[in-house]
Amino acid sequence: MIDWPNVTVASHQEQGLKPEELKSKCVLGFIPVIYYSALLCVGVPVNILTAVALSRLASRTKKALYYYLLAVTGSDILSQLFIIFVGFLLETAVFHRDVPTLLLHSVSAAEFAANHASIWSTVPLTVDRYVALCHPLLHRQISYPARARKIIAVVLALSLTSGVPFFWWSDMWRNSHPPTALDTALIWTHVTIIYFLPCSIFLVLNSLIIHKLRVRQRQQCCQEDCGPQSAPPRQLGKTTAMLLAITSVFSVLWAPRTVVVIYHLYVSSVHRDWRVHLAYDLSNMLAMLNTAVNFFLYCFVSKPFRGAVRDVLLLRGGPLHPRRALRQQQAPANASISSLYSGNNKRSQRDATPLPPRRASETM
Repeated sequence: MIDWPNVTVASHQEQGLKPEELKSKCVLGFIPVIYYSALLCVGVPVNILTAVALSRLASRTKKALYYYLLAVTGSDILSQLFIIFVGFLLETAVFHRDVPTLLLHSVSAAEFAANHASIWSTVPLTVDRYVALCHPLLHRQISYPARARKIIAVVLALSLTSGVPFFWWSDMWRNSHPPTALDTALIWTHVTIIYFLPCSIFLVLNSLIIHKLRVRQRQQCCQEDCGPQSAPPRQLGKTTAMLLAITSVFSVLWAPRTVVVIYHLYVSSVHRDWRVHLAYDLSNMLAMLNTAVNFFLYCFVSKPFRGAVRDVLLLRGGPLHPRRALRQQQAPANASISSLYSGNNKRSQRDATPLPPRRASETM
């Protein structure tokens, strides 16, 4: 769990008290420990299953979409290990933050890097879906697995680099002083990286995607009114629905944490106000839930993903689309049969055609 520095200055009534007496108590008690333990026990196996299923789909279909989803899943696993397991369960619940300072800051930098990677891995997916729907010809030229792997490597490298400055992140449980200029800069940088900037990109691109789909639907409706032989209106694709679900769930689950962090920075402190402490704990629990819900979104939207998960659970590696494979196997046989029939028809037509008189006399 990522901690935030203490901000507020003590009031005149609290200046004579000791720091231990001013510190707010955890109202939830052992509920966060139970919650994060259950989330870790469920989320890590589910994400591993998701990664195996997506890797099978990526190897079979060679689509860049599954490589982006695989990057999101891998980043979620890293977030669960560093933030939930190491940051909260080990450092906070087991050792009560009584660890060496160097180790504490190193784990903090790793937590931020994993958190940034988990969020920013969704941005290339959103851009890929926007190009696929709004510029399909360009998407066929630039969207392929090799390019997707390069983009993912760049995003992960930038996320790892962005976590380095947070090595100097202040520990709110040990530092009761007001925030310095460095603390304020790190808080605003982190909030911008994890919420404001990606949500702005999601909002703009998703709005353009929905607008493009509505324009197409209106054009198809006008064609239906003009002529009866027109294609049925195109509905929202499953891939686009999956993208909208992922980005919407992220925006909803991370919004309370962002609000509480800004409130903690300028209004009241988690260190001294038990209500802010409670809101901060609940918002962290909601934010970490985002690392375990994508599997259920994929199962709800994507039929190929459900089939891949079923194959993984049943330990079988059948074809991705049995009917399509059967059709592809039947296609050469049908082609040979049709060529045989066409050859026989041509031969019978040649035999049935009467010969000219001169050629008939030569043959006789």
